[in-house]
Amino acid sequence: MRAMRNVMKGRGAGLVLAVAVALPATVGPAYALPAAPAAPSAGPGADGPGATLLPPLPVRLGEGNPCTGASDRTAAGTAWSQTALGLSRAQRISRGGGVTVAVVDSGVASGVPSLSGRVEAVGGADEDCLGHGTFAAGLIAAAPEKGSGITGVAPQAEILALSGTDDRGAPSPARVAAGIRTAADRGAQVIYVGQALRTGKAELTAAVAHATRRDALVVAPAAPDAVPREELGPDGEMPEGPYWPAAAPGALAVVDFGPGGARQENAPPAHDPELSAPGSEVVSVGPEGSGHYIGSGASLAAAGVAGAAALVRAYHPELTAEEVTRRLLDTAYPSDIPRLDPYAALSLLGDRTAPPAHTPAPAQMPPATDPTPHNRALTIAAAALAAVLLLAALAAVIPRGRTRNWHPPTTP
Repeated sequence: MRAMRNVMKGRGAGLVLAVAVALPATVGPAYALPAAPAAPSAGPGADGPGATLLPPLPVRLGEGNPCTGASDRTAAGTAWSQTALGLSRAQRISRGGGVTVAVVDSGVASGVPSLSGRVEAVGGADEDCLGHGTFAAGLIAAAPEKGSGITGVAPQAEILALSGTDDRGAPSPARVAAGIRTAADRGAQVIYVGQALRTGKAELTAAVAHATRRDALVVAPAAPDAVPREELGPDGEMPEGPYWPAAAPGALAVVDFGPGGARQENAPPAHDPELSAPGSEVVSVGPEGSGHYIGSGASLAAAGVAGAAALVRAYHPELTAEEVTRRLLDTAYPSDIPRLDPYAALSLLGDRTAPPAHTPAPAQMPPATDPTPHNRALTIAAAALAAVLLLAALAAVIPRGRTRNWHPPTTP
């Protein structure tokens, strides 16, 4: 409410906001849904008085509900998440060109203007009934459109779309594992996974290992965006993980934070997150048209990290996936969970934790029996100096000796 009061007082509006009381009917009833996004504080790049309300992104579609359509609202200002990540500075160094980011999610719609010409889909992943995959792809790589300040982290990156869910948005370990493997085999340098699964440890761990062997960095949420009611405890408590594939060795586990620096109060607990990024009340594209939605969740924070990884891989192509992960973690802003800093990841000189690529051999003195010309010159000069000093001493001693007829001096 504070943000809305600021807007009404003309202090400069925040990004285009959504303050819906509940999610629309397209969300199925079988899930414990997160709270509707709260209005963040007004910030730089705001829209001014009369900020538009954006529709919230659905978490899951119920059976028989229609697909998510185009949003009729457009965010004209800059999102708080863009400012928090310092994208205006980072994108002066890298925009992710030449890097392919795979999106293993509900699909990526082919007709979104801000992604036009940069989406390749595998199978039927060019359709996105839920809209989550397209929203995430926009956070990763959307280019700014006329009349809007919304941009992805890496607006020149290519997107490879693969299905990790059914058309209702329900994931399965088999779908996600197949998506990760196919993305790695097709040469994706970064693989974003939009799901946090409580089952499938073996196959998802093997899929991440497969991607790691092909030098692909897997980025995944350390918590789900919502929890099925059947997975809640007896008193409604939420499970605490682990979640896959984020918990697999080699994957980068990400959690979200909001404009105030904290997660939403009723967000599902995260399991061993390594990095945090803006993920609450973030703005991106829908599956149709140029309008925008607003959404929250660890999966959306993971999309921002995937975009940052694309920036680094474009600017430092010599780095391996493991080195990119280490760079993102080493340069993160210190916090209880380190916070992503794309500009620092790009501008850091060298890799602080990497072992030296080459250890120089110890210096060796030249053999004494075979002195170099330099050593011979030093020897000759020293001998000449000694001879001069000897002659000077003799010149002082000999005359005195002659005057005493070479007898020792008389004792007083």
